Amino acid sequence: MSAFKVPGLPDNKRKLQSQDPTQVHKSVKLQRNGDAKGRLHKPVVVEQIPDEQSQDDGAAGPDLPPADGDDDDDEAGAEDEEGRFFGAGISKDTTDVLDYLDERDEQGYKAEKIDAPWVRRFAGNFEKHISRNAELRAKFEDEPQRFLESEAALDKDILGLSILTDHAGLYGELAESGCADSLASLLAHENTDIVIDAIEIIDELTDEDVDVEQVQWDALAKRLLDADLPNLLIQNLARLNESEESSRNAVYHILGIVENFASRPAVSASLCESVPLLQWLLMRMQRKEAGSSFSQNKQYSCEVLGILLQTFEKARQSIVKMDGVDTILQLLAQYRKTDPLRNSLEEEYAENLFDCLTCLVDSDDAKADFVKAEGVELCLIMLRDSSFSKPRALRVMNHAINGYGGIECCERFADDDHGLQAIFSILQKSSDATMVEHVLGCIVSLFKALPGESPARIRLLIKCTEKKQRHIRKLVQIRRRYRQKLQQVDRSEEADVLARLDAGLYQYQTIDLILAFLVAEDDETKQSIVALLQSEDAGQSLADVKATLQEQLTDLRRGSETESLTPEDAHTADMLGTLIAFCE
Repeated sequence: MSAFKVPGLPDNKRKLQSQDPTQVHKSVKLQRNGDAKGRLHKPVVVEQIPDEQSQDDGAAGPDLPPADGDDDDDEAGAEDEEGRFFGAGISKDTTDVLDYLDERDEQGYKAEKIDAPWVRRFAGNFEKHISRNAELRAKFEDEPQRFLESEAALDKDILGLSILTDHAGLYGELAESGCADSLASLLAHENTDIVIDAIEIIDELTDEDVDVEQVQWDALAKRLLDADLPNLLIQNLARLNESEESSRNAVYHILGIVENFASRPAVSASLCESVPLLQWLLMRMQRKEAGSSFSQNKQYSCEVLGILLQTFEKARQSIVKMDGVDTILQLLAQYRKTDPLRNSLEEEYAENLFDCLTCLVDSDDAKADFVKAEGVELCLIMLRDSSFSKPRALRVMNHAINGYGGIECCERFADDDHGLQAIFSILQKSSDATMVEHVLGCIVSLFKALPGESPARIRLLIKCTEKKQRHIRKLVQIRRRYRQKLQQVDRSEEADVLARLDAGLYQYQTIDLILAFLVAEDDETKQSIVALLQSEDAGQSLADVKATLQEQLTDLRRGSETESLTPEDAHTADMLGTLIAFCE
């Protein structure tokens, strides 16, 4: 702790502290003419004057009315023999102080105007205080008391910047004045208390809840980044000791700064894609802690990493190169059969781990690492044995087996009888729309990826048609529900693409794609589907399934009118064309 901090006060120095009203009045002394003197006066001591009669007889109760001739002694406001006290029991000087304060309250104080000139003045003084402190520190390196006052002034300046969160229209001026550069430079200060305050203020200024226009926020953010903010933050992550509460809070605020910048990705790549930052986050997620296994910073590190992986492609690539997939799978392994405590930091931590893994396995390189690290097997165990991990593992599998890179995942998944059994059991029993959506995604990915006549594809077909096509019947029933929702949207005035997606357009199209794959397998299955559409879905037919496929093909080609189809989209277009022909 620096010497200028008051021992025993809360670490959060912007928290209002209660004040003793008597101390407020003691801060100013007024003479009888009302002139202020900037020094304290000796406190007035009010002595208790004993009542002789009450001491003699101990009588209680209200005083008797005054006897004739005693009126002069009780005249209101009269001074005693020493001229000190009035009828109210306070001195004349104190009365003058209270009268003065009342008069000031009636007149009101004129608030300081926070505008561009104020920012420029503040920036000039801020820079002077930084320079003065640096000069004194260099001159009196071994005598901290000699630069103590300058450090206190500097700390006051840092905290004073908090007011600009209510005047965010001045962020551009804050950047242009050089104040942002000065603030960032303090992250390298020798006094960690100065550093901690600077970190907290940067977190406040860049918080996404501040009502600030994008151009103003960008101006401040760019200036901070140009002042080497990413490296300074990373250096402090290594410097701060989380065993101390103030440093632990500072780490939390650094993570807050990273999250703030991630919400504005256009200007934030230099921070959010920083390899040292990503390495620290991955390390921090794994750290074992004494006392509590899941501190707030451990959970928050995982959450911030998930945000970066969702937003920045280079961040995903970097984490994959760091063997991040294997690391996260090892951290998730503890939840394969046991659940974290509900509504705890551990539960949030585990949720964030699944989010990170889901983002990663969308890339082909990560899919290969996922198979190599036995991610498929771990997810299958979770689908069978863990209530918390089950829906999350299903989501991971849906992403891992999708696309060209997911072929090996599909084969590994279908080779295990537990995999197919698990997803079709969810299809039959779950009322959770999100889980059903992931099951549909898994089934259609398996049909796309598994080679014809392969043992894995045959097992998939057998599973779909077992027990008198009960799974196909379930698909048609779900299809009917989504079709009815889409019809309601189409009849409304809000029939746009987003409204249709919310009503289940993706699920509806996915079911028709699965039905088309089954129709293409053999005539017997085709006839069963035709009958089920007629009986379970209000007279629907293969012509309706064909129309859905045609709509998907049209959307795919329309989306690539200005450029050629990617190899994967071209393959999808050929597949849709073939399936449409089978639905004739």
